[in-house]
Amino acid sequence: MDTLIQQLINGIMLGSIYALIALGYTMVYGILRIINFAHGDILMVGALTTLSAMNMLESHFPALPALVRLGLALMMAMAVCALLAMATERFAYRRLRNAPRLAPLISGIGVSVLLQTVAMIIWTRNPLMFPQILSMEPIAITQGSDAHPPAIITVTGMVTIGLALLVMLGLWVLVEFTRLGRGMRAVAENPKVASLMGVSPNGIITLTFAIGGVFAALAGVMMASNYGNAGFSMGFLPGIKAFTAAVLGGIGNIRGAMLGGILLGVIEALGAGYLGELTGGVFGSNYQDVFAFIVLILVLVFRPAGILGERVAHRA
Repeated sequence: MDTLIQQLINGIMLGSIYALIALGYTMVYGILRIINFAHGDILMVGALTTLSAMNMLESHFPALPALVRLGLALMMAMAVCALLAMATERFAYRRLRNAPRLAPLISGIGVSVLLQTVAMIIWTRNPLMFPQILSMEPIAITQGSDAHPPAIITVTGMVTIGLALLVMLGLWVLVEFTRLGRGMRAVAENPKVASLMGVSPNGIITLTFAIGGVFAALAGVMMASNYGNAGFSMGFLPGIKAFTAAVLGGIGNIRGAMLGGILLGVIEALGAGYLGELTGGVFGSNYQDVFAFIVLILVLVFRPAGILGERVAHRA
């Protein structure tokens, strides 16, 4: 039981990060019906920008508390990622909105490769150590026994889960109950009619990309804080998994992205915890990445619309 609880905790923490990244995919798809495959690399830029900003603040303002430095650095990274996401929309996607779907897909992959290459030039090929600002001291959740250690969680893990849930709740409120949210839903439904009603489709789409960039930066810092390092290639695989989470929940559906992210994290964690035992040691936890792609194949075959179904516009 302790092992099961531990894997569930790990899965929820990991799934919270996937859900934040998946929200960027699903918001863009819900409005433009394209997949922004550069989104995972914006996460990487956010983590590395935060690291550089923290080092700069530490050298210029050594008296600042570590948490204040992290907060300021995170805000800088969010701004950088929002601008980067807006630039991606402006130069990589805007002219391709009415093009065949393969064109924006290739464009997004090109931006992804470009961002990785630029990051490799700026921050080198080697992973960089990310400072552990919050405590990584394990906190026991269960009693445990002589045969099984207790289930544990860290302060960083608790903050990751809590912050992710708070951000996802904030996005739901934004989309459902604010003027900006109504504009986003109107543009998703029919951009031409929305423009006649005084809504600027270009402005809404740009803001949607910016919000996705902010979420990506936050997810990148969460990942780097939990794993203790950041590198130029750190965003590719989580980006693919978050896309899987968006498809699992129902791409274009914000609640589906949240649900899909948590479910995928739990499935991956349970697979990593029990795969070796179920296969008699033939496969171990190092095969955990396979589960995301198995889930993607199964969803595409048996329920292409996802668990909650797609929530996309029926364009006139």
